[in-house]
Amino acid sequence: FLPGIGKRAAVRVALHLIKQSKEQNSQLTEAIHALHEDLHECEQCGNLSDRVLCDICMSSLRDSSLICIVEDVRDIMAIERTHQYHGLYHVLHGRLDPMNGITPDDLNIDSLKTRLNKGNISELFFALSQTMEGDLTALHIYNDIDRTDLQISTIARGIAVGYQLEEADANTLSKSISNRIPYII
Repeated sequence: FLPGIGKRAAVRVALHLIKQSKEQNSQLTEAIHALHEDLHECEQCGNLSDRVLCDICMSSLRDSSLICIVEDVRDIMAIERTHQYHGLYHVLHGRLDPMNGITPDDLNIDSLKTRLNKGNISELFFALSQTMEGDLTALHIYNDIDRTDLQISTIARGIAVGYQLEEADANTLSKSISNRIPYII
């Protein structure tokens, strides 16, 4: 079985590959090897890139004073699909999880502090999992930052669009009430 995917998905992948020609499978194998050789972490943010800096970090259209902190490269992809964020990113490559031995030393936090010390960053935006581990990670970074001039924000928490109020858990509903925003027509 393939790591990270279920038995059904692994069987579907295997069946698909069996139907392909030897040449197609060889091309796929070469492409996978090329990905492994050519892709690496962006030296600035930790995103995947085939160059020293990723396209987002190199873009002059991005707001370089704003950094969105995410756990994983996939989070960048999700945020980018919204077309609502135009700043830079910083990928932690995980979140604190003391129960599983993941400490601050296991995360990409030191390079974030280096970026902050270079100046011209005015806001950090936490876009971490809405879990105890995500909250712990944000709190640790918040406490570790030595810049009082920095605005710090986080994604809003609340009821998902299309979600029935009675289906919400008490914690989500509580945060939705306490983080309510003005009603504007």
